[in-house]
Amino acid sequence: MTNITALASAIGAFFYEEESLGVFVLVSVILGGGAAWLAGRAVAATWRPLAQIVFYSLILGAAVRFIHFALFDGTLLSLHYYAVDSAICLASGFLGFRTARAAQMVTQYSWINAPHGPLGWRRKRP
Repeated sequence: MTNITALASAIGAFFYEEESLGVFVLVSVILGGGAAWLAGRAVAATWRPLAQIVFYSLILGAAVRFIHFALFDGTLLSLHYYAVDSAICLASGFLGFRTARAAQMVTQYSWINAPHGPLGWRRKRP
């Protein structure tokens, strides 16, 4: 049982530096991921390219790292944890973009597209 506990501790240390998983979930996943989700939806709503989400996610990753530093005494200039925070923002941004784009393609081009799950669309058969 101690090997499982040690493994869980090592995995936790890889993703977050705080002593509490709740702080990581609140700041990185809920705040950072939520902001990235909204940014992805905004990029899709204005018909901008998917590559802009990468830029916005890097900015949001820096903001999340600052919140960890300012409120929870985390390390500000940590490349490792910045990469983790930015990856979470990037994944949330891509999901937000994809859900919004799928809704756009089905709603605005309903004569040619049909929904195909929450993240996709398909061409209607003639």
